[in-house]
Amino acid sequence: MSITATLIVQIIVFLILVGFTMKFVWPPIAVALDERAQKVSEGLAAADKARTELAAADQRVKSELAKASNESQSRLADAERRAQAIIEEAKARATEEGNKIVAAAVAEAEQQAVKAREVLREQVASLAVKGAEQILRKEVNAGVHAELLNQLKAEL
Repeated sequence: MSITATLIVQIIVFLILVGFTMKFVWPPIAVALDERAQKVSEGLAAADKARTELAAADQRVKSELAKASNESQSRLADAERRAQAIIEEAKARATEEGNKIVAAAVAEAEQQAVKAREVLREQVASLAVKGAEQILRKEVNAGVHAELLNQLKAEL
């Protein structure tokens, strides 16, 4: 066999192999590659969609957090105002109660002072009567009377 015939046979075998590959092997590979490319493109599209949804969700979360923060700050301010009002009201009531208690104590002290004066007057009167009785029973002596008067002073 000559080199030309070998070369021609090899070209024919090669063309048969290329034809067989193009008809039976290449279409399933091309379909598989197309399917894979489609899946990859769908995955990338889903990832982009998820990324945009995540960004939107982040924005919603940030706005809700800001809203909640503002609401909590306003509630804290309201609570502080209410607490301050309650404190002022309690102070006013306590001052009023204190004034009432002081007035009652002053009135009671005055009543007790009046009672003490009355009791003291009664005691002084009885002591004066006792002293007069003792002076009148004994003889009239200035030294004795001075001594009795000193005893009366001591008793008062």
